[in-house]
Formats: sequence, C-alpha cells, structure tokens
Amino acid sequence: MRSATPALALASASPRRAELLRQAGWSFEVVLPGGEEETQGVQAAPGGGDALRERARSAALAKAAYASRSRPDAVVVAADTLVVVDGTLLGKPSSPEEAAEMLRRLSGRSHQVVTGVAVVAASRGVIRAEDSTTIVRFRDLREDEILRYVATGEPMDKAGAYGIQGRAAVFVERLEGDYFGVVGLPLALLSRMLEEVGVQSF
Repeated sequence: MRSATPALALASASPRRAELLRQAGWSFEVVLPGGEEETQGVQAAPGGGDALRERARSAALAKAAYASRSRPDAVVVAADTLVVVDGTLLGKPSSPEEAAEMLRRLSGRSHQVVTGVAVVAASRGVIRAEDSTTIVRFRDLREDEILRYVATGEPMDKAGAYGIQGRAAVFVERLEGDYFGVVGLPLALLSRMLEEVGVQSF
C-alpha cells in the first residue's frame, strides 16, 4: 500500500500552471504567490545564459519560500518564466502597444524561454530550484495578425506577449526543448523534483 503523499501547494495565480498540474494528475491547493515579482515590460537581459537561468531559479524560489510561510507543512511548488530575444528580456506587457512591439521583436526569429521551478517543504528542510530552457522559432508575422492577436487580450498576462497553448500556437514554426516549459511549468522536470520529496502524480 502506497504511503501517504505530502500535501502539495501551487504558489501561482496562473490558470495555465494549475491546469498543467491537474493534467498530470497531482492534487493540490493554490496559495497566494509572493516574493519576487514576475518580469514586466522590456528589459536588458542580465548577462548570458547562466545569469538568466539563475534569475529564473531565484524568482521561482522566492515565490515558493514566501508561500511556504503560510503552508510550512506542504510541499510548495512555484515557477517563473523568462522570454529572451537578442539579449532583451520580454516580460508581461503593460499595454497592448507594448504587446505588439514584443511580437514584432519575435517575428521571424528564434528566442529562449527559460522557466525556473522551485520546490520548498519548510517543515522538512527541503529547498530546491532547477530550470528548463527551450528555443522557440516564430514564423514571420504580418502586422495585421499581430494587431488582431493583441486585440484578443490573450497576450496581456504572459511573458513575451504570447501563449503557445492558445491562439499564438499558429506563430510557432519549431521548438527545441520542453513545450510545457514554454507554457510555464516543465512537467518532466517537476515530476522528478517532486518524486524526490515523496510526491507522486499518479
């Protein structure tokens, strides 16, 4: 008989991350995220790939650690996603105009999506953070379709101003890495991390 699985909590307001956890078979509760805020707007990327990975891991860990204060008995999961093109960090757009500008930057180009994942179980002294990097290539986007996509409202709460699991799926020519990392939660990586602390999906 399988031993009792520790309680699992997701420190995220993202419906996409919650849906991915449900899809994989985990039972969990959602707790309010806190700590470091997700990246907003257009910024210079901090250094090279290692610096980006560290930033994503640190942001995810800050969220998980903050949420674990209210649920020290639970295994808390958090994530943070960065979109980078040509040394520029694309966070969540602050306006439709900024969303359109981000999509113009991504048009016909390859970009990196780096997602940091953290698992914290305060009562057991577990603090872990890892990351997943995926390369996404967009086809050339016409100005009219950029504006139509922005008008749907879909880009406004997403890093890089697009959701690969939504209407923007038609923009993607190819992908190298973890699709779910682009959505916001790399499931294979998370599954391994949770198995190590006794949380199974099914």
